[in-house]
Amino acid sequence: MAVLRAFKAIRPTKDKAAAVAALPYDVLSTKEAREIVKQNPISFLRIDKAEVDLPEGTDLYADEVYLKAKENLESYINDGIFIQDEKPCLYIYRQIMDGRAQTGIVGCLSIDDYVNNVIKKHELTRADKEVDRFRHVDTCDAHTGPIFITYKGGGSIDEIIAKYEKTEPEYDFVSCQGVRQIVWIVSDETDINRIIEEFKKINSLYIADGHHRSASAVHVGLKRRKELGSYTGEEEFNFFLAVVFKCEELKLMDYNRLLKDSENRSAEEIIRLSEKNFYVTEKGAENFRPSEKHTFGLYLDGLWYELRAKDGTFDENDPVDRLDVTILQKNFIAPVFGIEDPRTDDRIDFVGGIRGLDGLKRRVDENGWRAAVAMYPTTIDDLMSISDAGLIMPPKSTWFEPKLLSGLFIHKLSD
Repeated sequence: MAVLRAFKAIRPTKDKAAAVAALPYDVLSTKEAREIVKQNPISFLRIDKAEVDLPEGTDLYADEVYLKAKENLESYINDGIFIQDEKPCLYIYRQIMDGRAQTGIVGCLSIDDYVNNVIKKHELTRADKEVDRFRHVDTCDAHTGPIFITYKGGGSIDEIIAKYEKTEPEYDFVSCQGVRQIVWIVSDETDINRIIEEFKKINSLYIADGHHRSASAVHVGLKRRKELGSYTGEEEFNFFLAVVFKCEELKLMDYNRLLKDSENRSAEEIIRLSEKNFYVTEKGAENFRPSEKHTFGLYLDGLWYELRAKDGTFDENDPVDRLDVTILQKNFIAPVFGIEDPRTDDRIDFVGGIRGLDGLKRRVDENGWRAAVAMYPTTIDDLMSISDAGLIMPPKSTWFEPKLLSGLFIHKLSD
């Protein structure tokens, strides 16, 4: 049984929403964020990546960064850029990208559901990234970025969404990424209670994106429970901000790899080593995108090659071992390039499919990477089966598009 809770969102005024809304903090570099803020001084990046308001070279994890985020959030509220709804509401958030829509319910989920694995995970988190968001949430006393959650089903929730989509939305704009963003406010108590009751019928929720943010939010809540000693469970810090989508509407894109070769080997030698675990076919200079599982596109010295995994080199019955990201890591990246830990080795980088194969090639041709690998996307069924089994995906297995924007909804912990 999943617990969903309405909340009094702090959010931008209708006329400011398009300017405030920003990509998540971990999608942009500090340099990119500084450039955006120069052009748009009310971008939410001034809260989510507050180092943009501090001198260049400032330690990203310095106390001043988190204090500046808190200061900027309070300024946005005091200056009327943000308002707060007077009563707890739920929100319907629709994104339309390339003609495809995904529509989620914005509300708060229980940290106990996270602890008790009603909310299921598929990734390990890094301690440094977790501490960063912990300090951000704790200092700001707010969840500033929603967690991307999915589930199987629909039921009455679809009926309520259909009702609201016939009404005028609170927000309706196209982001600078070309994605249409639409928000309806669900303030009617009957509708709110109906949605909450439907969520009670859902046995499992799955984190699609935002493992570090969710872990951090939970740890802040547990910290505050400990500090109080006595709590009812109804305090706002017992819940964290999320957008929950039906899995059928979501799109995963390829999450591609860039590789460096510390031994400076020839293309012929790399291909020869690859042939132990893959059938290798040259595809020419035109971009090659894999069209099915267990195939990969290797870009090397101006040419593309198809790598097709040989039978017996992976276990089709093992939900982790049969993942393309696992096959590639175990049978190509580690044995051919010597990269054993992709989470820490600086000889590997990861590029979301939204940047396209031309962007991938450019990094090899112009920026000193030895090779690139184009992946076939992980599926939502893969994600759910691994989460259900209590297993962990390899790093950088999933890339969802479109990304949820930050700044449209803020959840205060002490409200």
